[in-house]
Amino acid sequence: MNESEIRDRMAARLLTAQTPWGRARLNFYVKWKRVAWNFTTGFAHFLKRVFDIFISLIAMVMLSPVFIFIGVAVKLDGGPIFFRQTRYGLNGREFGMLKYRSMCVDAEAKLKDLLAKNEKKEGITFKMKDDPRITKIGKIIRKTSLDELPQFWNVLKGEMSIVGPRPPIRREVELYEQRHRRRFNVKPGITCLWQVGEREGGLFEIGDRNSIDFEEQVDLDVRYIESQSFWKDLWLLVKTVPAILFGKGA
Repeated sequence: MNESEIRDRMAARLLTAQTPWGRARLNFYVKWKRVAWNFTTGFAHFLKRVFDIFISLIAMVMLSPVFIFIGVAVKLDGGPIFFRQTRYGLNGREFGMLKYRSMCVDAEAKLKDLLAKNEKKEGITFKMKDDPRITKIGKIIRKTSLDELPQFWNVLKGEMSIVGPRPPIRREVELYEQRHRRRFNVKPGITCLWQVGEREGGLFEIGDRNSIDFEEQVDLDVRYIESQSFWKDLWLLVKTVPAILFGKGA
């Protein structure tokens, strides 16, 4: 269909809409499209929620010995087992994200003194190779991403999803530009495109997430939001395992 034919069809629809019967048909068409869209998006959200609950329950049951072992190891290291931090999720709402504590108890207070050594040039996210706040046990569980396991509880509560943009902290959100806030259009997740290093969209692509700067993280999160699907979520979850095993998520 060429441009001239498209214009002719649009003109015909406009003329039709000027009659009572034409307006009725047009209104019915618009309402039907709206209902169809709401049903499609609603079913997609329902399927994603079922997926989140199912995977979280399976993971928490199968990995329960790992949960207990890490909890004991962290406790013996001194201090509380869990670290609860305020993060921002869907529509910018605050929630308490859980992690196994991998840093010293006063890590948040010490951050201000370390910001000058931030390896991330944009300064929004923080990364330091030899962060003195990380405990001995913390180095191990962070290297293997085992410190993230308690977030399955956040997923069960509906605050997070298995796959989605990582939830930011307050300091990061305060530095956001308007386009960065598109991340709040979906629930935050445990894993995402840049967590597994998928930059080019390759089916089997796994890369080093540490080489991805903040702006590219946002671009990848937006790409995910615009093209998310059940099968994409499932495949990203599968790719997260080798990304951790081969050290790409360290």
